[in-house]
Amino acid sequence: MTQCRACLARDPYLFLPLGNHAPAQMLIKAEDVGADQPSFSLDAYVCLQCGLIQIADQVPADFFRHYLYVPSGAATMHDHFDGFAHRIGEVAVRDALVVDIGCNDGLLLAKCNELGLRTLGIDPAANIAELARAKGVEVLVDYFDPVTALRVRNESGPAGIIVTTNTFNHIGDLHRFMQAVALLLADDGTFVIEVPRAKELIENNEFDNIYHEHVSSFSLLSIEKLASHFGMRVTDIEHLPAIHGGSMRVFVSRISSGALPTDRVQPRLDEEMAAGMLDKETYDAFAQRVHALGDRLRGMLDELKGRGLKIAGYGASARGNTLITYFGLDRRYFDFLVDKNPLKHGMFSPNTRIPIRDVSAIGEEHPDVMVMLAWNFFDEIRQQQSGFAAKGGQFLVPLPTPRLLN
Repeated sequence: MTQCRACLARDPYLFLPLGNHAPAQMLIKAEDVGADQPSFSLDAYVCLQCGLIQIADQVPADFFRHYLYVPSGAATMHDHFDGFAHRIGEVAVRDALVVDIGCNDGLLLAKCNELGLRTLGIDPAANIAELARAKGVEVLVDYFDPVTALRVRNESGPAGIIVTTNTFNHIGDLHRFMQAVALLLADDGTFVIEVPRAKELIENNEFDNIYHEHVSSFSLLSIEKLASHFGMRVTDIEHLPAIHGGSMRVFVSRISSGALPTDRVQPRLDEEMAAGMLDKETYDAFAQRVHALGDRLRGMLDELKGRGLKIAGYGASARGNTLITYFGLDRRYFDFLVDKNPLKHGMFSPNTRIPIRDVSAIGEEHPDVMVMLAWNFFDEIRQQQSGFAAKGGQFLVPLPTPRLLN
């Protein structure tokens, strides 16, 4: 990479080359398990001017037209989006249009509809859009760009609220996306971005959140600098420590609207500077920690396998696939993976080709150890799998440092 996609500074710093990976959500059908997969280099860079962690955008064209991740599989996300919908209701003026970019299965907008808000979802994945429509959510199946923004504005008027949850980090051309936001957003409207925060990624060793679909991991400073290119600024931030390993909800408004930053914004910016988010040494130390925890995790799994124990992985997630691919954890270690998402059942993990089964396989196969690849939902999973633990099963949580629990 030669330029930061947020602030446009030159020559981001390469700090963690992760090797070649197939896209982390590119699961393999049973009939294709013996065929080669396309793979691309996964090299993590950071802009030392704004703290944006980024990789080159190499996802195949129209990859998101058929997508497999849905938030509804986690009870945590139901509660989270219920609270978020109420927060949107506090911000939105009467009869304002609420547009969710990357609305997925409509979980957030369904909650907004229950509150009487006027909503529209935009998502390129036709298969997922049907799930949203089944919840009563209106969805435009398309990518969000200036053409789409003008179409929506002409048909439905300007948006009082534009929201994107865990989607902004999928956008390769952030400036084109922001052009579309500027076209659709009302003069006094609010753009709300919810994404994992780069500071927590670094502090908690969350390298597994770096994968081809997640082309960016944002600092607050990177969003502030990006917004400034479009006559906007950050006016508020909320910390979401329980979501995806540590996320932030950022509110952006036009400078011309007169909206001023709350007293929460500057302390968060200062916090990033104090954490060394613009310092090369911060990222070198992170890379060293990732290598060390990989050695420790492989050592633990080698010892467990040496004892003849059966090992399953919980969560055929993108971040889990990144972790097992980089650390070389394939079918020599895992007997199978489980996931609650029925769209993934009968498939195989990318790169490592581990079979993915329904969660019921835990009771059928009786693994001795479950590796929490979806470690960011561990508290919820641990409660759901209390029977597994009661029978002597152990949980291996890989991050922020590997630990074995029962």
